[in-house]
Amino acid sequence: MLNRARFLSAAGYSIVMIDFQAHGESSGKQITVGHLEQRDVTATIKFARDQHPEEPVAVIGVSLGGVSALLASPLDVDAMILESVFPTIDAAIHNRVQARLGFLSMVPAEILLLQLEPRLGFAAGQLCPIDHVSTVDCPLFLISGSKDQHTTVKETRRMYEFAREPKQLWLVEGAGHVDLHAFKQNEYERHILKFLAQSMK
Repeated sequence: MLNRARFLSAAGYSIVMIDFQAHGESSGKQITVGHLEQRDVTATIKFARDQHPEEPVAVIGVSLGGVSALLASPLDVDAMILESVFPTIDAAIHNRVQARLGFLSMVPAEILLLQLEPRLGFAAGQLCPIDHVSTVDCPLFLISGSKDQHTTVKETRRMYEFAREPKQLWLVEGAGHVDLHAFKQNEYERHILKFLAQSMK
């Protein structure tokens, strides 16, 4: 996320960057795929609002970051950018296992899903970002790669259908589940800056 922060800072935006709990240098026992991480999103937005009470606030959430932002929605923000966000944990696990095992993926994926509640303490049904996308009450920009096997084009389009207006969709041609800023830097920066300029007035 550092390169995103650099170009946004150069464009005049203040940046708040965090590690989720159990990520990077933050404490925590385990990653919870957005279940607890959503609290980190809420706390970060409160911090940003406290630091700059008169300024608009936007969120950029990539993959798990976007999942956490949706699970925490509606949020006190003026714009939201979500990249490569899975619609349900079922889809996320099945897609990832299938990308590795092909047609043999069904049984291992279901075994992983069955382990979710005993290991993490919550059911798969509680990790459905698509159920929250309609609660986003600010301009929304959904982005994903056209060749993303982890979050498919069909899933991204379905998320977009459930979202409220105003909303935008960009499928980055040729990109998989990768750093989309690095993949098409100039085009990415143009899209993001235009969206923010329109949304954060």
